[in-house]
Order: sequence, then C-alpha cells, then structure tokens
Amino acid sequence: MPFLRLVWLFLVLVMGFTMSAVHGADPAAKIGSHLTPNHRIGDLLAHPAFAPYGRLLLPWDGRRYDESLRLAQVGSLLPYHGHVDADDVVSALNRMIDERASGKTVFYDFYSEAEKKSDPSKRNTGLFFYRGKPGAPFALIAPGGGFEYVGSLHEGFPYADEISKRGYNAFVVKYRAGAGATVATEDMAQALSHILRNASTLEVGTASYSLWGSSAGARMAAAIGSHGAEQFGGDKLPKPSVVVMAYTGHSDHATSEPATFVVVGENDGIAPPATMERRVQALRARGTEVEYLKFANVGHGFGVGRGTSAEGWVGKATRFWEKHMGTTR
Repeated sequence: MPFLRLVWLFLVLVMGFTMSAVHGADPAAKIGSHLTPNHRIGDLLAHPAFAPYGRLLLPWDGRRYDESLRLAQVGSLLPYHGHVDADDVVSALNRMIDERASGKTVFYDFYSEAEKKSDPSKRNTGLFFYRGKPGAPFALIAPGGGFEYVGSLHEGFPYADEISKRGYNAFVVKYRAGAGATVATEDMAQALSHILRNASTLEVGTASYSLWGSSAGARMAAAIGSHGAEQFGGDKLPKPSVVVMAYTGHSDHATSEPATFVVVGENDGIAPPATMERRVQALRARGTEVEYLKFANVGHGFGVGRGTSAEGWVGKATRFWEKHMGTTR
C-alpha cells in the first residue's frame, strides 16, 4: 500500500510538471505573482488575482485565444492600435495584482445579476478600479477598438495606472463590443451612474470627475460629455469637469461643452486630424476651453505614446483636468 501511494504521488508530480511545460512558462500560481512580457495569455487567464473575470481583461468578446501567445506579442490582438508597449501592459496589470494581493477589490459589476440574466451580453461588462487618494476625484476611461473590441490592455489600464499614481482615482470601463456605438455608450453611462451612486463605498470624490476615451472610446466619452448620462439610459448627473479625447473622428457637439483636451497623431489614417480640428474650432467658437496637441510621426492608437513624440501626454491631460477641477456644470 505505501508503495502504491508513492507511485500515485510520483504520477501527480509528473503531470503537474508536464502541464507547466506545455505553456513554456511557470503559471502565476499565487495571487501576488507578477506577470512579465514572457508570460503567456494562458498565464493571464489563469492568474488567481483575476478570477473569475480574467477574460474581460482581453479585447475580444467570445473569442478563443491562443493561450500560448506571449504578452510581449499582445499587440497582435489589437489591429487598430500601434505602439503597444508590453512593459506598460504588464506594469498596469501587476498594479492590479498588487491591489488584489493586499485584499482590495479591483473589479466591480455595474449591471445586476438579474440584468445579466435577462441580457447575457451584459456579462461582458464591468469596471476595473485603480485607487488614488481616498476622496480624490475620479476619471472614467473608455478604451477604443472600433466598437469591435475593447483595448483596455493598451489604452485603458496604462492610463489608469498613470492617473492613479498622481493621486486620482481611475476606472476603466469594459463595455460590450460588437454591439455598436449606442450600446457601448449606454454601458459607459451605466458605469458612470454606478460610480456616483456608490461613491462613498468606493471612497471617490463626486465633484470634478473627468471622462477619458481613445478612438471609439473618445466618441463615447464626448457623447456623454455633450448630452449627459441620462440621454444614454444613465442617471441624471452633472456633466464632467473635463473630457479627454484621443485620436477619434467624432464631430458631434452640444451648445454647452465641458473643457476638452484633445490629442491626435499627424499620420493618423483611421481618424485624420482634420475631423477633430473642425470640432475643436466649433467648441472654441462657443467659448469652450480646448487644449489641442498634434504629435509628429505618430499614427492611430498610440496609447500612452511610449517612445514616440506623444510620450507624456497623459500627464499633460491630468494637469489640464486639475486646472478645471471645481468647474463642473
């Protein structure tokens, strides 16, 4: 009997070693284990810090991923984005891992279980929270992806990481992809309403919040900034103090607009700068303060702009926001 028990233990150890070898990297077995660019998609999905919502970190809803793909190659999952920096991606993910390891919650649902049961597509939504100082204002960030996918890894989590390190609270909204602009904007409006309803529990300030978006996400942020969350099924809320827009072709605007910070790349072939420049002119003509930056030798989807002429723009946008805190209409 002891001999059989030893054989059984040996087989268990061999099987465990074999499973690790299949992925070619040690799986992140502990909640506080950091990821590196050499880890694989399978390691990310299996990481205990992200259970059970790990799939919502990734861009495509309903897609089966090649779990052997290294995080260093994650840019291949984001066809509308450029300058994807794997170090930025894993650094922002590791920030959430550290928060979870310290016992903090990093993911929140903004639809109830009953709402998700009634509409299963709402299971593809949620809020990722990067904490700043308790009681500080918050930013709500909508990544882009042409409403086909949600590029949180590139232009959601890294933005939130930078903003929260400056002392502000930051949320990244995972909205439904593949359902069009209206549904996505409705999800953002619900997320915003959820934050403000639960501000005390979340320990975030309710005044002077900002909305950030890139590409398709910038259209969502600007639409709520122009027309209010109520127009998209959310609560009746004060408008944001600032809207931050990165590389989009959005042109709609209202009579009264929040202060607006805009960044574009001069070589953007997806959302040419001229479209945004017309909106900038229209907002300025109505008395809205706008800061507009166009970066040389940069195309679409540059994220934080690491290693490009756009590097540092998130800090500039945060300073613009600070200038307008207390001016919510």
